[in-house]
Amino acid sequence: MSKHKGTGKTAKKTFVSPFKNYWKKENYILLLVGVLLLIIGYTLMANDPWDNPIALTLSPIILLLAYLVIFPLSIFYRKNKNSQMDKSDNVSSQS
Repeated sequence: MSKHKGTGKTAKKTFVSPFKNYWKKENYILLLVGVLLLIIGYTLMANDPWDNPIALTLSPIILLLAYLVIFPLSIFYRKNKNSQMDKSDNVSSQS
């Protein structure tokens, strides 16, 4: 019995991102908007004097909007590509 040697070629394993099929252009745009809101919010918070109304009211609202609305929206947003087909199926099934 002889030992069986392979073809000598090994398949090169490449890393494939799990987000490749999920993240679209709209997701990246929303993520960029969130980062811009963070920059604006922290910049407004850093204005002198520390107890001005903008630093105490407006900047925390902008930061909350970025953290609690825009970032989760950018993660979970998915365009429904079957929306046109679903509407046409519903219309044909009702008639």
